Amino acid sequence: MEDTARPSGEAHSRLELTTVFGGSGFLGRRIVKHLLDHGTAVRAASRHSTRARHEQVHGGSFSAVKADILDQEQVAAAVSGASTVINAVSLYTEHGDVTFERIHVEAALRLAAAARDAGAVRYIQISGIGSNPRSASSYIRARGQGEEAVAAVFPNAIIVRPAVMTGSDDAFLTTIVRLLQILPAYPLFGSGDTRLQPAFVEDVAEAIARLALGASDPEARLFEFGGPRVYSYRELVEEISRLLGVRVRLMPVPFLAWHALAIVAELVPGAPLTRNQVELMRIDNVAERCGFRELGIEPHDIDVVVQAIREKSRP
Repeated sequence: MEDTARPSGEAHSRLELTTVFGGSGFLGRRIVKHLLDHGTAVRAASRHSTRARHEQVHGGSFSAVKADILDQEQVAAAVSGASTVINAVSLYTEHGDVTFERIHVEAALRLAAAARDAGAVRYIQISGIGSNPRSASSYIRARGQGEEAVAAVFPNAIIVRPAVMTGSDDAFLTTIVRLLQILPAYPLFGSGDTRLQPAFVEDVAEAIARLALGASDPEARLFEFGGPRVYSYRELVEEISRLLGVRVRLMPVPFLAWHALAIVAELVPGAPLTRNQVELMRIDNVAERCGFRELGIEPHDIDVVVQAIREKSRP
């Protein structure tokens, strides 16, 4: 991917430690890699520390620790000595007492407070475009309330809201690609008019790495990262089908039907569709604040990801 000039403070980054919570996840492990590529020391904190360790090959500049964001003692140990703390932990489906409020609000608040008490100078909270503390959706509402909770205990925290993220191992484009190749007609959410601005996950990870290294305006507190093009959902599916070289017949499906289907789907472990995903598809997912270009990054469009998915699926 294209790499423009790196932050001016990078020469000093080797003296600093960044702790990345959720360091083994879809976005988190990429944030870790981009930070390491910039030469800074990184501690990946995750419930799956072995998985995080296997992802990286940077020797002494990298360490992985087992840390559950719901365990305050493990949180305190993981942020100890870190100058920057990044919260890339996310929850998409509630199970038992692990709820959106516990992860996105309560745990985020405690992590930010622990980072502050440990003397961290930067805290970055990964949220999402559309986060709204007054939303009727429990997921969207928790994301918005989490932003407010973090800002209350760490006033200069940076909030990052990516658009829907894409990658060769994502749960978004890969699903569309697979369904386009097997279905006689592709079902749209509603009429397919919802506007989306898909962001390449590697671009998002690089942007967060630059924020962690102090590349942004010191007064900037909110960033939204979206790709180079805004699509309606219908246009997105049509563009993917064009890139795949397949013909597509689109079938509008009312949101009420999707909602009913999601209720049933959630009864299946690892639900392939949730009511919160349906709610997210009702609202536009488009960046409106400071973004990639303020950090010197030219974002990639979906063709990069579609090509990677095709190569990955080849025998």
